Amino acid sequence: MTATGPAKLSALVVAHNEEAQLAQCLDTLTFADELVVVLDKCTDGSKAIAESRADRIVEGSWDIEGARRNAGREACAHDWILELDADERVTPDLAEEIRAALSQHDDGYFLIPFDNYVGDRLVRHGWGAAWGVSAAARLSRKDSKRWGMERVHPGLELTGPERRLQHRILHYVDRDISDMIRRLDRYTTAKARDLRDNPDGVGFARNVRRIFSRFYKCYVGRKGYKEGKYGFLIALFAGLYPILSYLKATLEDE
Repeated sequence: MTATGPAKLSALVVAHNEEAQLAQCLDTLTFADELVVVLDKCTDGSKAIAESRADRIVEGSWDIEGARRNAGREACAHDWILELDADERVTPDLAEEIRAALSQHDDGYFLIPFDNYVGDRLVRHGWGAAWGVSAAARLSRKDSKRWGMERVHPGLELTGPERRLQHRILHYVDRDISDMIRRLDRYTTAKARDLRDNPDGVGFARNVRRIFSRFYKCYVGRKGYKEGKYGFLIALFAGLYPILSYLKATLEDE
């Protein structure tokens, strides 16, 4: 549908102890009509940063990622919501494109592509298989998107037309390889909790096969080979994610 008047935009950022980069993220969102920050179990200086910039702050403690993201969406006052994490940035060109898109449409959602960085290195190819995204539905009508109830990588319920923007979100996904390893540990621990609560029926042998199928998907199918050793690392971690999650779920209690 074509928009009939100027649409208002809420920008939503969900953060947990992100004082090192929250300000840089929020400063790229001043073009929005409202800035909402969800603070999840923050014990650092994130609250002070949010108070100096946000129109609305939601504080709480969530074990389920989907639940905290839905809480943030519900706190937004406007019909359109742009969702970012603290390690992501909106460029001026993307901000302009978002405003133009909202002046033309009043339904559905938009996929926004990503430029993912490891340290200072732009790594554009190879992301996927639960180990990073190349595009995501980050701009949506408030009634067109709802997050699922998983701890990590929650599913999405999306309604209305799907459209796509051209300019990219800058995503500083990992500082270095050690940071990537720590992220793998966090993600697999959270996924293991989901598996203990809701087993998916996938056993040891199939998860072992996933090491190779997911590596191939990222390194070959998603052209990770173009990124050299970084592409190999991404494919390797994507392959390890399911088996490590499974082993944590079956060999550990928490």
